[in-house]
This record gives sequence, structure tokens and C-alpha cells, in this order.
Amino acid sequence: MSLEAGAPARVVDVQGEQHACRQVATTLLQITAGWNVAEGLVAVTSGVMAGSVALVGFGLDSCSELSAALILLWRMRVADSDPRVEARELIARRAVGATFLLLAVFISAEVVFVLQSNHHPEPPPVGIALAVLSLGVMPTIGLMKRRNAKRLGSPALIAESMETLVCSYLSATLFIGLAANALFGWWWADLVAALAMVPWILKEGVEGIRGEVCED
Repeated sequence: MSLEAGAPARVVDVQGEQHACRQVATTLLQITAGWNVAEGLVAVTSGVMAGSVALVGFGLDSCSELSAALILLWRMRVADSDPRVEARELIARRAVGATFLLLAVFISAEVVFVLQSNHHPEPPPVGIALAVLSLGVMPTIGLMKRRNAKRLGSPALIAESMETLVCSYLSATLFIGLAANALFGWWWADLVAALAMVPWILKEGVEGIRGEVCED
């Protein structure tokens, strides 16, 4: 009798935990969307004014991550018990992968353009400050999203959390490139910083298009 009585309670606990995780996921996605609107506007504007490929690429990554967050908010409008959830999971996962691939193409094209035009960008102080601020914010949000996504067992949410962690990597890369340019006049460090983003971004994009997800 005790086992039978305990079973419904365990079901309620699991359902309650899943509901709480969904609420956390939605809140984190909303925070991500708001942050990336501000981050993208600042990065792209200052990057265009300074002619910094890495900074513009970082800003467009913010646009990419904003798109991914909005896609996942659309995914979260369907409950896990809904028969449409698997289809939305796959669509969301592939859409996130597409944002990665578009970003990689843009960064590569911008690097080629700068090399052909022989334009040497000046590192804007606002770009360095933005990179430092992002380094303080994005890793925390990304790890929280990843842990919560694994608890929900959602490949699409896990992929979107990885895009947030990629943003943290890009912040570090951006800071190194801009700082090297500012301190030593190594204008080419900006291009190296931009290109260093591409392999990881491509890997995540291809996995997304295939519907795969990294569980590491």
C-alpha cells in the first residue's frame, strides 16, 4: 500500500520539477534575447565605425543568438506531452544550426574583404569594454541554461545553450584580438580573432543541421 501511495506523489514531484525547469528555461531565454539585442546593437555600431571585423562578427553573433533564443521560446510554447513537441524540437535544432553556419560565412567573407581592401581597423574602447562585460555575463547564463536543458532532456535547448557558451568563447577571442591591436598595433590580430571563431561555429552548425547535439 505504501508503494502504491508513494507512486502518485513521485509522479507529481517529477511533473512539478519539469514545470519548474520549463519556467527557468523560458526566463533564461528571455534574458538572453534582451541581452543580445543590446549587445548586438553596440557591437555592430562600434565595429562598423572602427572597421573591426571581429567586433562586427561578434555583434552579428549576438543577432544569431537572439534568433536562436526566439526560436526556442517558440519551441517552449508547446508542452512536452504535446504530440507536436518532437517536430518542434527538430525544427528548432536545425534552425539554431543554420544561424551558426550563416555566422561562419559572414565572418569569413568579412575577413577576405578587409584583406583585399588593406584596411587596418582601430580598436574601439567600447569594443574592449563590451568583450569584458560579456565575459562576465555569458558564461554564467550559458552554464545555467545547459544544466537546465539537460534536466529537461531537450536537444534543442542544449544546442541553444551551446550557442551562448560559444558567445563566451567569442568574447574572449574578441578581447584578445582588440587588446593586441590596441597595445601592440597588431591589426592582423583582429582578423585572427575573427577566423578563430569559425571552426567551432561550423562544427556546431553542421551538427545542428543534422539534428545532432553535443552532450559533453
